[in-house]
Amino acid sequence: MPEDYPGDPVRYLLSAPAIRDRCLQLFELAGVDHLPHFRVNPSKMQGVADYVVATMRRHYPDLDIPFHSRWRHLEVGGVDRWQHLDQELPPLSALDKARVKFDWVIPSVLLDAGAGAGWSYWDPLTQTRYARSEGLAIASFHLFKTGSFSSRPDFPWQTDGQGLQNLTLEQLAVGLQVSAENPLVGLEGRWHLLQQLGKALTNQPAFFGSAPGRLGYLVDYLWQTGSPISAQAVFDAVMASLGTIWPGRLHWQGVNLGDAWFHSSLSGSQPHHQWVPFHKLSQWLTYSLLEPLQALGASITDLDALTGLPEYRNGGLFLDLGLLTLRDPTHVQQAHWVGSELVVEWRALTVCLLDEVAQVIRQSLGLTSQSLPLVKVLQGGTWLAGRQMAAQRRPGGIPPLQIISDGTVF
Repeated sequence: MPEDYPGDPVRYLLSAPAIRDRCLQLFELAGVDHLPHFRVNPSKMQGVADYVVATMRRHYPDLDIPFHSRWRHLEVGGVDRWQHLDQELPPLSALDKARVKFDWVIPSVLLDAGAGAGWSYWDPLTQTRYARSEGLAIASFHLFKTGSFSSRPDFPWQTDGQGLQNLTLEQLAVGLQVSAENPLVGLEGRWHLLQQLGKALTNQPAFFGSAPGRLGYLVDYLWQTGSPISAQAVFDAVMASLGTIWPGRLHWQGVNLGDAWFHSSLSGSQPHHQWVPFHKLSQWLTYSLLEPLQALGASITDLDALTGLPEYRNGGLFLDLGLLTLRDPTHVQQAHWVGSELVVEWRALTVCLLDEVAQVIRQSLGLTSQSLPLVKVLQGGTWLAGRQMAAQRRPGGIPPLQIISDGTVF
């Protein structure tokens, strides 16, 4: 355990450094071919990097790449949906506008786990149907702007504890256009997550103000020290304020560790030495909170303290292009529980390979980690390339491995 966390495994496992550290332990085992499920094939690294660079140049010819965040999904179809909402808002200060952005983007990220191949959303603004992450983003946008997350009829554009706890499963299903013909994976899990979020808002006045608590007030907590703001500090605030909302999986000393899982290949004298944290949605949320803070005037530091996102688009890219291979190819014919050692292994190797591929991409483009941070590599980028490759290889663009999840991880 690093010196920064002496004798405090809970604080360590909930930290950003622990993600990369534990993933690296598995990656090192892969380097000597000692993992049970996957092999890494370094000879494929340059080919993956070249494919990602070609994807970047096609979509961002000037390499002016934005952050990989929830805001990109809201821009699908070339429509500035937030500008449409901004015209509906009463006159607001820059701080109040940042609060409204936090109010939308946090529940939207929490709803953004894999939708499954059978669901889509009809966008009334553009009269277009969208699936997967874009569909979920637009659906959550319409839920938000119509006051589904607010307890104030006079101000629907906020998310507060009472508003979330008033939201029923049936209302969420209607808002997401779920039906027998349009099924959404993990609907109930998503609703439970929003319910838990509502309770956290009510019980965390330091972050969200007095009950019922408002998500937007997290801006005030982060802005109190002014600019610059460390990305790691934003992540720490997300973990501290929202850590109670996740389904109970691994616990240590009574604390829910969230997106953390067991892998038997790790060694140590304590049970927690074999636990691998990912905190994927918390990192995705952190990346998505940075742009509202920048709009408020903050400069962001320590971007690469966070990791690449261990999800099926990035991990799928590495499998599809042969940088990762399964020891047992028949595993592609089965669905795997998100907490299985095979999936934990896949996710951990994805985190480390994103770092490795990012370095090769920067060398190819003559850029640095400052000019092309990991959050831009993802956007430009590995996530887009992974989706593109999946669409070429499989009907419906499904990932190469099928995951059984509850809607709160991927």
